[in-house]
Amino acid sequence: MSESDVHFDIDTFHREAIETPSHDGVDEMREFLAETLASAGHEATVDEAGNVLATRGADEREPSGATHLVLNTHIDTVPPHVPYEGDPDADVVWGRGACDAKGPLAALLSAFLRADVGDGRLTLAITPDEETLQTGAGHLKETISADGYIVGEPTDLDVCTAARGQFEGTVTIRGESAHASDPSDGLNAIRAAAPIMQAMESYSDRHGPGEHETLGFPTLTPSMIEGGEAPNQIPAECTITFDRRSVPPERSSEFAPRLEEQLAQWLPEGMRVEVSLVRPDTPFPEAFETDADAGLVQTLAAESGGEVRPFGAATEAAHFAPDAPTVVFGPGVLADEEGAVAHSEREYVHRSDVHAAADAVERTVEQLLGE
Repeated sequence: MSESDVHFDIDTFHREAIETPSHDGVDEMREFLAETLASAGHEATVDEAGNVLATRGADEREPSGATHLVLNTHIDTVPPHVPYEGDPDADVVWGRGACDAKGPLAALLSAFLRADVGDGRLTLAITPDEETLQTGAGHLKETISADGYIVGEPTDLDVCTAARGQFEGTVTIRGESAHASDPSDGLNAIRAAAPIMQAMESYSDRHGPGEHETLGFPTLTPSMIEGGEAPNQIPAECTITFDRRSVPPERSSEFAPRLEEQLAQWLPEGMRVEVSLVRPDTPFPEAFETDADAGLVQTLAAESGGEVRPFGAATEAAHFAPDAPTVVFGPGVLADEEGAVAHSEREYVHRSDVHAAADAVERTVEQLLGE
């Protein structure tokens, strides 16, 4: 399909997307995306989880054995909003969301609109809350199935086939309060935090899953600690918040009871410990790995010229990987030699890379779905 067949300006869309705030709520961005799809002749629907969906090609209501690919990314960003900056004709585009993930969104949208899907089916599935609860991707996991997924994130045009999982939780130590004038009358929960954190340091060594061939070692990081009510009182409770970056085959559902069992062995007599996950009713991105020899991986790597490697952060790709080969791909970088790029005040992306990503995905879709 030639560029003249579709009324879509990738640079204008990208710039206007960055200018549209999407961290306090994504309604404006969702509406903008739906209007853009409509102007190109494609009806967008919004499901009960707030995902924007559009489909081209074979009708999913009529089973035909058609190959089905899904292009996914998200429209939310982290606060605060940093608007588009710079010369519209310059190659470097600045602003919050420039690379995470409105640059990848522009690239995937361009590919969705322009690719020849042949007898196949192509779905654009854009989620509203990747940066927070990931309920949009969790809903898609239950309602959509495909033969392959391309998830848009800043990978510097590399094809990423694996990522560590990410979930958070709390370790609550419970002792017994008493007057600080005689500490022996109570059970000091804050004092018990020291051996508990030592036990957290050794958890992965003792209970695995050990070093992963692609993703390396898992990590367990205490990130916040809170306890005590008064300076002259023995604290009866102390809470340690942690961040877990997992590797296969560990799953979030099995982690809390295993950690609790390990930590309980380090407590003084009479004290208790409880480990629970934060937001247990919302989906966590689990660790995943796609076979590097999968057709989707090899085709996109050939078209993009990028390396095949792991991704450096947790993504919604984890929700789709159990269904079919899944890759993370897009323009921009998480960090450069100066430090953080994504989520930072200096977030940027190269326009030329947004175009290159769009072209690579378009050609990949056409090869896999057939011209």
